[in-house]
Amino acid sequence: MNRTVIVVGSGPTGLLLAGDLATAGVPVTVLEKRPRKISNLSRAFVLHARALEQLDARALADELEAVGQPLDRLRLFGRLTVDLTTLPSRFNHLLVLPQYEVEKALLRRAVEAGADFRYETEMTGLAQDADGVTVEVRGPGGVTESLGAAYVVGADGMRSAVRDAIGLPFPGRSVIRSVVLADVRLDEKPETLLTVATVGDAFAFIAPFGDGYYRVIGWNRAHDVPDGEPLDLDEVREIARLALGRDFGMRDARWMSRFHSDERQAPAYRVGRVFLAGDAAHVHTPAGGQGMNTGLQDAANLGWKLAAVIDGHAPVTLLDTYQSERHPVGRAVLRSSGGIVRLAMAKRPWTLALRAALTTVLDHAAPARRKALGQLTGIGYTYPAPRGSHRLVGTRAPDVTLAGGTRLYEALRGGRFVLITPEPYENRATRKNRLTVEHWASDRRTALLVRPDGYVAWAADTADPSAVGAAVAEHVECGHN
Repeated sequence: MNRTVIVVGSGPTGLLLAGDLATAGVPVTVLEKRPRKISNLSRAFVLHARALEQLDARALADELEAVGQPLDRLRLFGRLTVDLTTLPSRFNHLLVLPQYEVEKALLRRAVEAGADFRYETEMTGLAQDADGVTVEVRGPGGVTESLGAAYVVGADGMRSAVRDAIGLPFPGRSVIRSVVLADVRLDEKPETLLTVATVGDAFAFIAPFGDGYYRVIGWNRAHDVPDGEPLDLDEVREIARLALGRDFGMRDARWMSRFHSDERQAPAYRVGRVFLAGDAAHVHTPAGGQGMNTGLQDAANLGWKLAAVIDGHAPVTLLDTYQSERHPVGRAVLRSSGGIVRLAMAKRPWTLALRAALTTVLDHAAPARRKALGQLTGIGYTYPAPRGSHRLVGTRAPDVTLAGGTRLYEALRGGRFVLITPEPYENRATRKNRLTVEHWASDRRTALLVRPDGYVAWAADTADPSAVGAAVAEHVECGHN
């Protein structure tokens, strides 16, 4: 039986997925239209707490923390400051760093794990049946080839060829037109790490690359022109002056672009043996910096499930949970990012009043603030749990300290389930490559089975040996003792 997974696209989503599959011993081929290089023209600029936790479970977070710049407060709507230090996470901050730094770390991990990368290779066709998927590709020099796979994952962005090939629509609409982008040097260094402001009809955002260049994104409601309209640095400077009061001496642009921002989501993330992840499945405004983060979590959710099914350790129905768990999250991100943009650019009296009311609520109501922070940073999302499950099932497992000083997310680095129990438990040799057994550092008496993506699969208030054994058999061993 063909065990190969083909991943189309080598952005952050595709790279994390390829690394997870290869680490689990699944043959994986990555198809990428671009040449073999990491571009310095990044789209994303921030990592939130939940994405950092996922990267920590892959031993990558600390090196990215050393490269990026932490930000523990985020300013929204002019006078609303969001304090990230209250997050119940080891990463109680936002990490500012260019997307290409994330890609470099994920690419190295995937290559070291044995993923096969085919650059300058474009998918031109796809057909599937009950036994597998056949992908037609055109490689360097125009050479064509057919590749077989057990499954295919489209991580190939908003204009996904995979999504088109399986006939899925991408309903939605353009939210903002004529957004301008420029990577420039500045004569004056901004006072804050992230500079964001909205004044009247203008919005501007400035973030550092760390190499002397800054990313500037701006929008002027009064200058709504098509994407193909020429862009010069004077227009970017003007938008910055309108929104920020000055242009910081912008010069030496190495890249400029005009684009529009869409809100779209595929109705299904799976059609047979083909899946969508990241921007191929959902796109939204850049507000809140949730794009790359959401895609990384799509990949973390899907990778271990594909590996478990391919290796015969889980029924194929496990793959249905990718849709039921990740599609609602994508929909929520569309709502929250769109809401931020609409409130930031509020002009009508009723929207201004709504923004003022929301600011007051978030300033003074702790539960509302925690919920908003949980959505923005990703740590607040939970997955559906079967009826009658323990209250912790489907929730994100916090990075607790275990016996011997190990952290949970260190224990997750093997890509296995982690059982935390106060009692001894025999981890038979036949399942040691799928289960790690740990014990609480405290006198806690509960038992917890954590999935490879850091969410709780099963929990009990008492560590009854028979219940623990049944849970391991159900979730780790496909029902086989």
